[in-house]
Amino acid sequence: MIYTVTFNPAIDYIVYMDGLELGETNRTKKEEHYFGGKGINVSIILNELGVETAAMGFVSGYSGRALQDGLLRQGIKTAFIELPEDGGVTRINVKIKDTQADGSLKETEINGQGPKITDAALEQLFARINELTADDMLIVSGSIPSSMPEDTYERILSMLADGEGTRFPVVVDATGDLLLNVLKYHPFMIKPNNDELGEMLGTKTETTEEIIEGAKKLREMGARNVIISRGKDGAVMVTEDDEVIVMDPLPGKPVNTVGAGDSMVAGFVTGYIHTGDYEYAMKLGSAAGSATACSPGLATKEEIERRIPQ
Repeated sequence: MIYTVTFNPAIDYIVYMDGLELGETNRTKKEEHYFGGKGINVSIILNELGVETAAMGFVSGYSGRALQDGLLRQGIKTAFIELPEDGGVTRINVKIKDTQADGSLKETEINGQGPKITDAALEQLFARINELTADDMLIVSGSIPSSMPEDTYERILSMLADGEGTRFPVVVDATGDLLLNVLKYHPFMIKPNNDELGEMLGTKTETTEEIIEGAKKLREMGARNVIISRGKDGAVMVTEDDEVIVMDPLPGKPVNTVGAGDSMVAGFVTGYIHTGDYEYAMKLGSAAGSATACSPGLATKEEIERRIPQ
């Protein structure tokens, strides 16, 4: 089973408008809603690709129940810790896409805070993670809410430490100290982008050669496999055998960056668990990331498979 962790999930409520007027009553022309959060995005794509997955993290209140029910209807299992409503409810993020008089699109986001996560609730999540077995995989991604300790990632990896690695494969999609502090536990895979890579290493990482060298440094610091996503420029991977795999960008017009990196993680994991081949895993990861980038929401299985031959 592939488990994902999203500490602060959300329902993204997207409204399309023509000419938003502040201080007035406005009517939408179209509305959409999605279940959001980096780990949840990964679970949705894994499920699309036929991989059994369960979403973990924290939910609260009516919006948390709606999120859980929505994931279950899609066939995604849930193992959330339910928080008391007096500490806040699962956040609803409002995203306004407003068409201007000249035809351009102006986007405004209003993101909720989410519930307060208590120490007791965090210990419940740790206990649930600690129950996973050698047949499982854990994907931890995203930022840490302000109500949680900054060393949460490190505490999870240290709890799972076993000799020269962890008891089962752990994928970490984070950046900065959240990522650097867990490299000593040898996570199975990490996936910063090229800007985040440069910030962590304090160096320039723009060319393919610079990115490869940066990825090799993260390998030396402990990561087993390193993928560097480059947006419109493709991706680079340095494997645990120090093989370098370069994926060129796929054709298509990007219309959506939300979830593209998460889709790449899900595609890579799917490809790897099915074949054990890193090059094929990167192909499927690149196809999934590109398909989401060229879709209004997360990509479907058909959209992903259409891109694999490219």
